[in-house]
This record gives sequence, structure tokens and C-alpha cells, in this order.
Amino acid sequence: MKKLDLQIIYEYVEKHISIFHQRRLDYVQNKVNLLKILKQKNPYLFRAKNVLTAQDLIKGFLDAFSQSQEETLFGDFIEGLAIFVCNEVYGAKKSQLTGIDLEFEKDGAMYVVEIKAGWNWGNSSQIRQLNINFINAKKLMRVKTGKKVVAVNGCCFGKDNKPDKGGYLKLCGQQFWQLISGNENLYLDIVEPIGYKAREKNEKFSENYAQIINKLTLEFSQKFCDDGKINWGKLVEYNSGFKNIIKG
Repeated sequence: MKKLDLQIIYEYVEKHISIFHQRRLDYVQNKVNLLKILKQKNPYLFRAKNVLTAQDLIKGFLDAFSQSQEETLFGDFIEGLAIFVCNEVYGAKKSQLTGIDLEFEKDGAMYVVEIKAGWNWGNSSQIRQLNINFINAKKLMRVKTGKKVVAVNGCCFGKDNKPDKGGYLKLCGQQFWQLISGNENLYLDIVEPIGYKAREKNEKFSENYAQIINKLTLEFSQKFCDDGKINWGKLVEYNSGFKNIIKG
């Protein structure tokens, strides 16, 4: 075990949080189009909310669409940070075992870890597959090392008050960051660098986001509005009809 150098962690976070912001901006600028977002979100919900203007509808669709993409991008960032931290302290390596993100040795035991961004993830079939991955990983690691093997589902934020899941531990938030770093306060220490240039980055994003909303609103009005009124039938038919009335 090597003592954690927080300065190295700060430098990693500042560099890679900037990459997150750039990827977020690139996605909105280059990969968002009207027909794509209209296909993927629920038009009935917006009708139930009595959305009346094209701009409000487009912003609602785009906000919902972008949020799911941001969660994926930020999940990549935070999981990458966890792997970096564990490597710095325990010499962890990216695992080649199926379904396992990293492996490392601590206090005479081998740890096999699958990392998730948040605690509330997975349906029953995904949890079942997680158990299978851990059973196989522990068996292979015991044969390889002859040491005790501990399986961990590590979640970068949240809590689980019953971490012992039988065949593995589910360690969330503070408990997870302490496991991979030996520092009980690391989950707090990373807050400040994650906010690096946040205002500047978000102002740039908001400016581009507004341009996208304006562009998509104009396109939507041309394709799905009649005399300034949203044609909900046409919208729902495009979203859910067997034969789309507009190719996209």
C-alpha cells in the first residue's frame, strides 16, 4: 500500500472533468437531432403535462434525452477515477476476468471489483449475472493466487446499509472510496476538484444548448405543428406508429 497523494488525484480529476465537459458539449453539438429525440422519449407524458408551445416541448424532450447521456458520460468519468485511485494506492490493474473491472491485493486478500456509478442500479437479471461473474472470478482468482478472494460491487455514490449480499459485498459512497484508497475522507476530498471551472464550462454548454433548442424548435414547428398548434396525433404516430409518417 502506498500513501495516497491527493495532489495527483486533484490533477487527474481536473484533467478528466474537463474531458467530461467537452464530451458533453460534443454530444449536444454533433449527435442530437430532432427525429432521434422524438423517437426515444414519451410523448404521452408531455401531453399529460399540457405542454402547449413547441419550445417547451422540445426543451422537455431534449432535457430528458441529455440527462441520460450525461449520466453515462459522468459514470465513465467517476469509474475511471476510482480505477486510477486504486492503482495509485494498491497497484490495482484492469481485470481480464469477465464482468470484473479491477483486481488488487489488500491485507493479504485479493479483491475483485465491479464498479458502478451509483448504488441504485440493475434489474434482477443483471444482479443475477453479477453473482455469476463473482462466483467465477473468485474461483479463478483462488486457483491463480491461493489467497482469500473478496468480491465487491463498488458504487461511487450512495449508501447501502446492508453491504453483505452473501457472495459479495456492496460498498457504496464513503465505504467504497475508503476501500480503494485507505482514506476515509476521499469521498469528500474529490468534491472540490470535480467543480474545476464548472461555471465556465456550464456557461459555454448553456449557450450551445440554447442554440440547439432554437434550431430544433424551428424544425419541429415545420414538421409537427399546424397553424402554430402542436399536432399531437402526428407526433405520437411518428413516435409509436408501426409505419412512421416521417422518415428518420
